[in-house]
Amino acid sequence: MQLVTEDTITDLAAARWGTAKDPRTAELLTALVRHLHAFARDVRLTEAEWMAAIGWLTRTGQISDDKREEFILASDVLGLSMLVVQMNHPFAPEATPATVLGPFHIDGSPELDFGGDMSDGVPGTPLYVCGTVRGLDGEPFAGALLDVWQADAAGDYEAQLDVDEARLRAKYLSREDGSYCVRTIAPKGYAIPMDGPVGELIARTEISHFRPAHVHFLLTATGYEPLITHLFREGAQYLDSDVVFGTKEALVVAFEPRDPGPTPDGGHSDVPWLEARYDFVLQETS
Repeated sequence: MQLVTEDTITDLAAARWGTAKDPRTAELLTALVRHLHAFARDVRLTEAEWMAAIGWLTRTGQISDDKREEFILASDVLGLSMLVVQMNHPFAPEATPATVLGPFHIDGSPELDFGGDMSDGVPGTPLYVCGTVRGLDGEPFAGALLDVWQADAAGDYEAQLDVDEARLRAKYLSREDGSYCVRTIAPKGYAIPMDGPVGELIARTEISHFRPAHVHFLLTATGYEPLITHLFREGAQYLDSDVVFGTKEALVVAFEPRDPGPTPDGGHSDVPWLEARYDFVLQETS
């Protein structure tokens, strides 16, 4: 019979999980056991605190669904998401930097043509985001897929609203010269959801629960590393205190005001609009 004591439990548990048939699974689980036990010892975890943590994890799972990923939000605000991004995407300095996916990406966005309006009647100041997609060698890339999504002028995502159709999200393809053009509205900085377990935890701290205004991009192109990133509005609030640690200087872009008139998609705007220009630089797959 195994003698389980405070001194022996960690080695016993690690050895048991080390029997996983897949070597990587065994490595992950034994390390998890050792780090969890080390944390409990370090803070002298009480039974009441352990039960509170179990309750928090339970509520986090219960509030999550196909449109709200509360566990991703928890990972984001703890800085874990950005750590994983940094470790797994060591791009060259010239490449567009990666950042977090966030909890509100939805699969299956509609495909729009060059300059197609993904805001489609959602109120806000018109915004055109245009530029090129190219590799580190400067060569433009045709056919890159840009999956784009964002919050509205009130700071809400589709996933937070009771809607039955795509809202402020779409997919675009770069043209033969690598150019792309997204028509949308200017996003607003917003608070992360504070009505769940993550918000409950943040409310106990002095942490700002806001994100600066931004548009999400997920780029995929044959022969290149996938890129998950944002474009942040220059001068926006919370650039220096982004609650998910996602802001990077290279991703901060001016939203230049334009008078009514011709637009980058070859169309015309009867109202003032904004223009953001950004060239995405992708890194080849190693």
